[in-house]
Amino acid sequence: MGKTISKPRPAPQKMDLRESIANQTSVALSLSKQLLLTRAKDCNLVFSPLSIHVVLSLIAAGSTGPTKEQLLSFLKTKSTDHLHSFASQLVTVVLADGSATGGPKLSFVNSVWIDQSLPLRPSFKQVVDASYKAATNLADFKTKAVEVTSKVNTWAKKETSGLIKEVLPAGSVDRTTRLIFANALYFKGAWNDKFNTSETKDNDFFLLNGSSVQVPFMTSKNKQILKACDGFKVLGLPYEQGQDKRQFSMYLFLPDVRDGLLALVEKISSESGFLDRHLPHKKVDVGQFRIPRFKISFGFEASKDLKKLGLVLPFSTEGGLTEMVDSPEGRSLYVSSIFHKSFIEVNEEGTEAAAASAGVIMLKSLDLPEVIDFVADHPFLFLVREDMTGTILFLGQVLNPLAG
Repeated sequence: MGKTISKPRPAPQKMDLRESIANQTSVALSLSKQLLLTRAKDCNLVFSPLSIHVVLSLIAAGSTGPTKEQLLSFLKTKSTDHLHSFASQLVTVVLADGSATGGPKLSFVNSVWIDQSLPLRPSFKQVVDASYKAATNLADFKTKAVEVTSKVNTWAKKETSGLIKEVLPAGSVDRTTRLIFANALYFKGAWNDKFNTSETKDNDFFLLNGSSVQVPFMTSKNKQILKACDGFKVLGLPYEQGQDKRQFSMYLFLPDVRDGLLALVEKISSESGFLDRHLPHKKVDVGQFRIPRFKISFGFEASKDLKKLGLVLPFSTEGGLTEMVDSPEGRSLYVSSIFHKSFIEVNEEGTEAAAASAGVIMLKSLDLPEVIDFVADHPFLFLVREDMTGTILFLGQVLNPLAG
């Protein structure tokens, strides 16, 4: 008698981290485009899409009905379970501190402040604790709003090694505030291949208005991870790697023409999978090679930008944020604002960056010409990314390296 061959059971559906990161990157790029075209038309910019993503995920965890659906659609995810699983994997896989084994120093922390008169729903507290590892703090918004603002700012300063001194501006919290969700991200990485400070020399950097400024440019005669694409070049600068598999890098996207940044931003944000197809993976000989030192601090309130991208309901008085607290007040909660602040410094040693918010793959490489020049002497885009997963930690543009 023949054996009955039992069919293998289908594996339970598991959220794919890469797919989630690809979706998160897509959200990050559309928000970047919105910021670059409006708030940062004529200034340097740095922000952390990841930091804003986490705050929106926490809001989604406490929402229901059309508000929850709109948040899930905006964040390109199937369910809040997917979001929480993603957050929890990010914290354990991508954002663990690597400094003990020679990698970048990383800190990624979440915190919630809730008015002492409101009990958090146990189901919401469970998600906040388990997936987001967020500390819950009781606050007296009704009589001590100024003190609470100060506490949140002190927390952000501590968690970003003093780089973000004030994430909440004065007057942003008052007696009607009930909850604050905050997130802080700190990154400090040393280049794999440091630049020699004695070779740093001043040179012209051409601004969008046609004039130029003299800025310090770093240079190197070593081979570089570099790719010439149609209309722009991409440089990859890896950071020292620790003993895990993660590899963090900074990428500079330099348009061929001096005023080509806007067209490049349009291209990057509108073509699906753009980054994966254009990031360099191969070291090549370089001819002229210069990149400027720069330091940027940038802050903004994100609700206007998110509304323009279609995320409206969490900010309306129809809030739908009924899953956060066990109280009739829960029906009247809405998000008044999402404040975000970022800082980045790039020099010969490496990069130090931080962000705080309150309220992405193997690629084909093309054969490159023998020698490529890379002279970043006009406005360019940059991002800091973890390459194993494709997670973007920071994204921004340099229009003038002197305008700190």
